[in-house]
Amino acid sequence: MGTNLSARGARRRTIIAAGSLAIVGAFALAGCSSSEESATGDVGLTFMNQSRGQEAALTGLAEQYTKKTGVKITIDSPGPADYLPKLQAKAQSRSMPDIYSSFEATQMAPFYKAGWAMDLSSELNAGWNKNFSPAVLKMSTFEEGNNLGVKPGVYSVHWETQTYGFLINPALTGMSAKKPPATTAAFIDALAAKGAKFSIAASQTPNIIQALASNWLTDAEIAATLNGKSSWKQDGWRNAFQFLVDLKKAGVLANNSIPGGQDDHPNVESSFFTKSMGAIFDAAPGVSVGLRTNPEFEDYFSTGLPKAPGSVHEPRSPGIPGKGAVINPRGKHPKEALAFVKWLTEPEQQAVFAKDARILPSNPELLAGTDIPDQLVGFAAGVKDMQVMSTTFTPDVNTAIRAESQRLVLGEATVDEVLANIQAAQDRTS
Repeated sequence: MGTNLSARGARRRTIIAAGSLAIVGAFALAGCSSSEESATGDVGLTFMNQSRGQEAALTGLAEQYTKKTGVKITIDSPGPADYLPKLQAKAQSRSMPDIYSSFEATQMAPFYKAGWAMDLSSELNAGWNKNFSPAVLKMSTFEEGNNLGVKPGVYSVHWETQTYGFLINPALTGMSAKKPPATTAAFIDALAAKGAKFSIAASQTPNIIQALASNWLTDAEIAATLNGKSSWKQDGWRNAFQFLVDLKKAGVLANNSIPGGQDDHPNVESSFFTKSMGAIFDAAPGVSVGLRTNPEFEDYFSTGLPKAPGSVHEPRSPGIPGKGAVINPRGKHPKEALAFVKWLTEPEQQAVFAKDARILPSNPELLAGTDIPDQLVGFAAGVKDMQVMSTTFTPDVNTAIRAESQRLVLGEATVDEVLANIQAAQDRTS
């Protein structure tokens, strides 16, 4: 029935229905990578890895590949908070790794535009695309006229499908995976009844706002806003930000604030997996982080965002390609780097990521028939109707949403003022 993903063999359900930093400055367009050749001529590749959750699985696979091919793979894992600054420094010093983790499109676009990413379109069209779901391929594609100014193409491949929702500790909240809150209001009421707290990192506010807005806006309407063709002052966006206000008013927002900074989301996840936080907003990769942070803690569950009162549509998670890889075309061994990444995305290796790191795969067959652990069920259920768009927030809008969300819960701005400031950020980049 597919790969057994649970570390403990607990009850399974067969279902696959599926922090960031602003990069600034210009990157050098020429130079060599940091890959090295030994005195004997053996090939060595460096993979800079962003994810804590997949580090052990990736390292194990790299060792397996070295035994299989003789190609030495060095995994460099600076950690999620330091990943983007270190990658930026590598670009500026012209010492980019051979392979590096993909991240949110807003943060990756400067690297792509600077020529530090191989366009994989021709390889995918030649048959490699069979290893990925059509949705993941679409979300990985930069189309003509995209709002990030990236040349059309596909610059990353992914062995994970990622959706968003809540991670909930039933012991602290009284909520049940069998009957999660039906509405956002019920979610807030349940937290308040138990005196439990909810936390979301500033870096995740664009994702929760996009998800909440889907209660009133279609995917096409959301995309139109992100592309600067529709207004941020629509009721759907207004209602989405109101949820943050409602959390604060109910007294369930942890510390009455939204934490920011380079390590905001890792800190939020740590608060949950050390069992001091009742619920957090997170994505499917959070489950793999939890396995590494506190493997003894398994009594929690995931759920998609519930419907909002007065909603017009069923809420839908933003969908993005999850963990994956970008290949540096200027490295000493781009062909060998491509071969390694192709191997990583084959079904057998995707199954290892799924089993050892609790990652939702992107391979169609695995998506259709993989047994997943209880902790991933809610995230997995969101795959079938997730938002599949090839557009995203511009860097200015992404930054504005984070800052304005914090101002909103601190009482420094009204929802209308927040929307006006985000619209101004959109106008500057549209």
